[in-house]
Amino acid sequence: MEIKKGIPVSPGIAIRRAFLLDTEGHQISKRFIKSGEVEAEIARFDAAIPRARREYEELRKESNPEIAQIFGFHQMMLEDPSMRDEVVRWIQESKFTPEYAVARTFHKKIKALQASRDEHIKLRHIDFHDVEQRLLKALAGGRAQDVRRLEEDVVLIAHDLTPSQTANLATTKVSGFATDAGGRTSHTAIVARALGIPAVVGLGNITSEVANGDLVILDGTHGKVIIQPDEETLREFRAKEKQFIEFERSLTELRHLPAETLDGHPLTLLANIEFPEEIATALENGAEGIGLYRTEFLYVTDPEPDEEVHFKAYRRGVEQLDGRPLVIRTLDLGADKFTEGVLPIEPNPFLGCRSIRLCFVRIDLFKAQLRAILRATAYGPIKIMLPMITSLSEVRKAKVIINDVMEDLHREKVPFEEDVEIGIMVEVPSAALIADFLAAEVDFFSIGTNDLVQYTLAVDRVNERVADLYQPAHPAILRLILQVIEAGRRHGIDVSMCGEMSGEVVYTIPLLGLGLKTFSISPGTIPEVKKVIRSITQKEAVQVVERIFTFSEAKQTDNYLREKAKRIIPQLF
Repeated sequence: MEIKKGIPVSPGIAIRRAFLLDTEGHQISKRFIKSGEVEAEIARFDAAIPRARREYEELRKESNPEIAQIFGFHQMMLEDPSMRDEVVRWIQESKFTPEYAVARTFHKKIKALQASRDEHIKLRHIDFHDVEQRLLKALAGGRAQDVRRLEEDVVLIAHDLTPSQTANLATTKVSGFATDAGGRTSHTAIVARALGIPAVVGLGNITSEVANGDLVILDGTHGKVIIQPDEETLREFRAKEKQFIEFERSLTELRHLPAETLDGHPLTLLANIEFPEEIATALENGAEGIGLYRTEFLYVTDPEPDEEVHFKAYRRGVEQLDGRPLVIRTLDLGADKFTEGVLPIEPNPFLGCRSIRLCFVRIDLFKAQLRAILRATAYGPIKIMLPMITSLSEVRKAKVIINDVMEDLHREKVPFEEDVEIGIMVEVPSAALIADFLAAEVDFFSIGTNDLVQYTLAVDRVNERVADLYQPAHPAILRLILQVIEAGRRHGIDVSMCGEMSGEVVYTIPLLGLGLKTFSISPGTIPEVKKVIRSITQKEAVQVVERIFTFSEAKQTDNYLREKAKRIIPQLF
């Protein structure tokens, strides 16, 4: 028996034989065409695009909403004029074959994404790989190969999986995924959660440790894969598998029940999304709106998307919500987010020209986005959220720019909602410490714990060498959160939390006790957080906070909170 440890991305237990999947890649040699062949080769490339698009459309129709949204994004990339322009430029100027021009274009984008330190952005490279391979297949006159049909229930073992491969699996036969590569937001994780099956990623070398037909136990809750388990281990995990199935059924029943404590205190659960296509899944999981709409995806294929690109995305999002709130975060580029073509490389980008600072340098980009947001307010309720605010002067400067844009729209007689709410992300210590001043200037706060923890504790949140120092339960963090919530309450403005901390069930109870009333979290975690909320009283949560404020170490706090959450949801621990 051997135990491998990876990253748990979709909870549950699967006990099946292993099926080892080999992934296919296409290595394209550097080849040239003659000058007289340029137009014909461009036409051949242009003919390949609709062929690839039709395949994605077929995949969307055959897939559930969560997986279909991935292929919707792929279709957007195929339709992106900047992608076509770059490929055509390689063909015209360098006389590359369309195949090599496609490979050069996508390699550049994939390399830039893989260099990002933001996991959300970094893992998008697999989208580009998928589109590249489908285009190359279309250029060759064929269709992307389907993964072979499975005849028995298996745990799928692979180095990594493209979205197309996962969609083509006989999903009724796949009981779980385990991959060498991947992270918490990889497509393997998204698909596994969408299908309701366990998954462990980031195992490093699971493909070299498992053979086809090996019996494996996949523990997606704790991030373990047990190879060739003994009889005692098998009995233990078969019992756990049965318990988890019952637990999942109980969560499904909670999805559309109100998020309120046992003593009747109502809470609001919103969702964090990256694409408009994620809204349907968020609502299905019980979200009451969108508390964080990340807009960075618009910059993945084009460093300077125009106003219409923004507007179409925001209008699509607000219309899907049918009157529910939509909070759009303005440009949060820089640091670990995709900025090729927007800014030069900086020696210390996390402390450099990022987010709102970048907006003040590139006011043209900022105004284009603001115009699009304001235009979209004519179709439903939208709030504007400013990231990386460190001072009162930044808020006032941003509001002046917003007012300028409003005046322009007035002159042009473009309809929009004039009373749009403007809020800020509280994600640096300076903002938390002057929350009283800021609360008098804005309509709402959203606490971004990812950066708040990073900047307060001086810990790079993507550096595995100091990962143990990244501690949301650190006494300093809890006190800053309390200070922000109390400042919001005194000034009568809403305070939500959109950082990862708000979606971890370990922290649900203390956040309630601190007075947080609005959680904005990943769609998939909504039922779990709701389970905790509906299992305790507000009074109990306050008592938990009183206790943890006596602790001087984050580890002590975490251990105490884990025990509290474990009593409510033992299946996740």
